[in-house]
Amino acid sequence: MGMQRQLQCIFLLGTVLITFFIICWDARKGRTFYLQTGSSPDFTHLKRRQEHRRRIIREFCSADSSLNFKEKSITFDQIPNKALNHLIVDDRHGVIYCFVPKVACTNWKRVMIVLSQNLKAPDGAPYLDPLDIPLTMIHNSTLHKTFNKLWMRFGRYSRPLMHHKLKNYTKFLFVRDPFVRLISAFRDKFVKPDEYFYNMYGSVMLRRYANISEPPDSVKEAFAEGIRLSFTHFIKYLLDPQTEEEKPFNEHWQQMYRLCHPCQIEYDFIGKLETLDEDTEHLLKILGLDNYIHFPPGYENRTALDWEQEWFANISVADRRKLYRLYETDFRLFEYDKPETLLDE
Repeated sequence: MGMQRQLQCIFLLGTVLITFFIICWDARKGRTFYLQTGSSPDFTHLKRRQEHRRRIIREFCSADSSLNFKEKSITFDQIPNKALNHLIVDDRHGVIYCFVPKVACTNWKRVMIVLSQNLKAPDGAPYLDPLDIPLTMIHNSTLHKTFNKLWMRFGRYSRPLMHHKLKNYTKFLFVRDPFVRLISAFRDKFVKPDEYFYNMYGSVMLRRYANISEPPDSVKEAFAEGIRLSFTHFIKYLLDPQTEEEKPFNEHWQQMYRLCHPCQIEYDFIGKLETLDEDTEHLLKILGLDNYIHFPPGYENRTALDWEQEWFANISVADRRKLYRLYETDFRLFEYDKPETLLDE
């Protein structure tokens, strides 16, 4: 009788352990890792926030929604590889990150480098702390080869492998108010002297919209002569049909949905710059990395929403409305309020 009880206890304990293992394994393989993070009231609120953000995208991406845009109806396999360039993969942890410039992407790239261990420090060891990675290395064009892009390296087998990873890995992105993101991009690339952006874009804008037939050859010369690109010139450039007829928007002002394809890729986590600290802490817990990765502190100079009135003061209401239509899909997919004050003046 005693032996029978022992066997029953062993069987019961084994059943419990196997069930627990299966639950944890399924949670880890699936689209979310919520079982790892507890069930505090704060966590429940954050979980509901994510469910809401994902639901909004699903609703707008459905065929019968009121939001219509060109890319909505295409399939993932119809997206060319070059349009998937913002999807970074960490195979070690099963994570895919779609980076959006001007939305904390520098620090998230640092995190992805630490996770993947693809980049070595001067001593030959992988970087272990995101803050140890120099800013110049993050934005070095050759570094893009360090990142494991979703579409790279697999030739004709790439699409099946992409589908496998998209199904089994945890996918996330961070977004930002579209107009505030434009202000941030303009300040970073044109208010500050940036030789590359001056030569590629600034001089073109000066010729077309500032009536300067022969802009200075360098940004240093332009600044020395008091020639500065205005935000009005920048907006004119974005609204000009000729701009995208010549080449696609630069990634710093490309619409976020066109960078990350949320109607074709079902993201597990949608973070926002406006809730960066909470969302980052939540995501790292979901990934089981909160004790391993410390996200670099947020920037003090995040462009404030209140600045919209100041920056758009010299933009005509007609152009503001055109600009909203250009970025309306981002506003609605990622649930940012329509800037009625700017559009109704």
